[in-house]
Amino acid sequence: MTDDELIDKCLQGDPRAQKALFEKFSGKMMSVCMRYAPDREQAEDVLQDAFVKVFSHLDSFKREGSFEGWIRRTMVNTSLDQLRKKRGLTIDADISEAEYLAGSDEKSIGKLRVDELMQLIQEMPTGYRTVFNMYAIEGFSHREIADELGVTESTSKTQFRKARTYLMNIIGERENI
Repeated sequence: MTDDELIDKCLQGDPRAQKALFEKFSGKMMSVCMRYAPDREQAEDVLQDAFVKVFSHLDSFKREGSFEGWIRRTMVNTSLDQLRKKRGLTIDADISEAEYLAGSDEKSIGKLRVDELMQLIQEMPTGYRTVFNMYAIEGFSHREIADELGVTESTSKTQFRKARTYLMNIIGERENI
């Protein structure tokens, strides 16, 4: 069944289509939620909340872009909402520290497996992890991140730089062990 057929049947209230839509996208979307949530249990909560939003706002999907992209955006926004609710999203903007740390060696990152890198990202402080995910993985611009998180564009850039430096330092420490 195509995405358009799934959408049409879901809009008609067909529970089999709803189940099929969930099964088609839940695996990929769980990985999105895992990048923002501190643990699997909270990621599952976000996934469930986000799919409720997907189904309740399905009529607002204009079918002009990627349906998967629309669902992904819902997952990211729901993840950010959860972080805000739990007050786990703290963004600090100490640019001097970011500039000081920026000299890390980036060559080491290529030696990591994807699952190892994702684990390191998961262990990052919430503010770093959030901006890093939004910019490096989801493709948001710093302007979009700033608007979404209620911070300045320079704060978004600083957080990204600090997140990247944090990763480089952790990778460097692991190589020296």
